[in-house]
Amino acid sequence: MNETAPTPNSLSFFSATTFNQVAISTTALRKNFIVLRQAIARHVQIMAMVKADAYGHGMVETARIVADAGCDCFGVAEIEEGVALRVAGVKGQIFVILGFQASQEQFFFDYDLTPVVFDDQSLKLLSNAAKRNDQILAVHIKIDCGMGRLGIIPTQASEFIKKIESFPGLSLAGIMSHFPLADVVTSHHTLESFQLYQEICRQHGQRNPIVSHIANSGASLYFPLTCCDMVRLGISLYGYYPDGAQHTHAADTSLTEPLTPVMSFTTRVVQVKSVPAGTGISYGHSFITNKETRIAVLPVGYANGFLRSLSNKAQVLIKGQRAPIIGRVCMNLCMADISDIDSVQSGDQVVILGTQDTETITADEIAGWMGTISYEVLCLFGNNNKRSYSS
Repeated sequence: MNETAPTPNSLSFFSATTFNQVAISTTALRKNFIVLRQAIARHVQIMAMVKADAYGHGMVETARIVADAGCDCFGVAEIEEGVALRVAGVKGQIFVILGFQASQEQFFFDYDLTPVVFDDQSLKLLSNAAKRNDQILAVHIKIDCGMGRLGIIPTQASEFIKKIESFPGLSLAGIMSHFPLADVVTSHHTLESFQLYQEICRQHGQRNPIVSHIANSGASLYFPLTCCDMVRLGISLYGYYPDGAQHTHAADTSLTEPLTPVMSFTTRVVQVKSVPAGTGISYGHSFITNKETRIAVLPVGYANGFLRSLSNKAQVLIKGQRAPIIGRVCMNLCMADISDIDSVQSGDQVVILGTQDTETITADEIAGWMGTISYEVLCLFGNNNKRSYSS
């Protein structure tokens, strides 16, 4: 025989899709950016947060879509993400929020990336690199105004800014911070933190104009006075509200239209069977049937981000109806009770996240079952399954 067996590198060999598909709506993503852009004052720049592979939506693809809609500023966590965006042809300003390791400082010059700084070692490395490249590097300083995370303590801000000014090759271009409670509409902490932040900006923006940015999605929606020169939008871009399932549209007075979830997640039934009363389901027999039960076996599990904590809690959509997950979620499998759903067959589509007929399961609802937030759900599903993009 002269036939050649297909190799793993043959694209045609992998033309078939997997059972589990995460679909990203480019239309919804673009619409969310436009709706948010209309709600935020025109002079305020938008930084699209595309870190963590754009919350599971695909970093490069997301950046290209919102860039096409008018975005020219992007936020990533680590320097390799910024490099990947540049290699993919993404233009505009790219902020590296999480700092960098020694020996990586040259990448800021080679790929035109903007560093966020919060320690002396970074200043030394960047200054030396700036001198080697005969360039002035604009940096943004991170202030900790109540987050207890990365950043300079406010009382040390003046001293740190003086250090920046003393290092050759560096210039202070911006001051940023982050709100810990902006998703709590009734909290006083956000405005108190903002007053502290404003005072730091006033003190150090007199000699050289600086870009100030502290507002995340929550602050942009619920505390618009904190938007300053730029806002950093993450979860809202992807169609969810920072306060999750408790959100009411009455709260977001700045939006003319509701946000639209961008991601959906589907799988397929791989087996249908009936088991008698008294049958234990999955590991540990955490669920035992109390009657004859029809089961749909689904090829999705915690390896796909459908966590074990969803055992005996979650629901999925089959033929437009809700079917409860019964028994332990396994690595690649879980079981749904379809006793009340007629005519389910192997191959039928199952919606894990999204809409089927008139029923919808949101990331907020799944987050409630998991005991977490929509951000984590989207990252889990998007980063552990094959993604596709369509309008």
